Amino acid sequence: MSDVDEVRWLSAEEQEIWRTFMTANTEFTAHIDRQLRRDSGMPMAYYEILVRLSEAPGRCLRMNELATVSLSSRSRLSHAVSALEKSGWVVRRPADRDRRGWVCELTDQGFAALEAAAPGHVTAVREHLFDVLTTEQLATLRDIGRAISAGLKTECEAARQEACEAE
Repeated sequence: MSDVDEVRWLSAEEQEIWRTFMTANTEFTAHIDRQLRRDSGMPMAYYEILVRLSEAPGRCLRMNELATVSLSSRSRLSHAVSALEKSGWVVRRPADRDRRGWVCELTDQGFAALEAAAPGHVTAVREHLFDVLTTEQLATLRDIGRAISAGLKTECEAARQEACEAE
């Protein structure tokens, strides 16, 4: 029996669900990214980095932690942080404890840029997610997101561990 014979192919209904999910996710993400670029001059990935730093103690995180919480590869994060440094929104410095790692810190200028971007971002999220779904749909969406993340958790942890060992 070949590998193709062992595949659990999607039914027509499952195919529709999959494509609907992918389309909605891609369109929503693209819309939010366009809104942030248009109104704040930053892509959604940069906004996410600034948010994660703003929520961290002392507004700073080790680069590997920042990559993990912002759902970014280290190389992509490094490129983004370089651009954010040029804008004066973050600074990168050696970690105090061991000097092997690097820490990224949100500057006051970066926090101000985040504060300026947040109202438009929150409005777009509210209008295109929360306002178009019922309370029950939102609860279901939360549960679906948690289930998908939990199903990927072991694989994601293994990938992160592999990346840390490669350092």
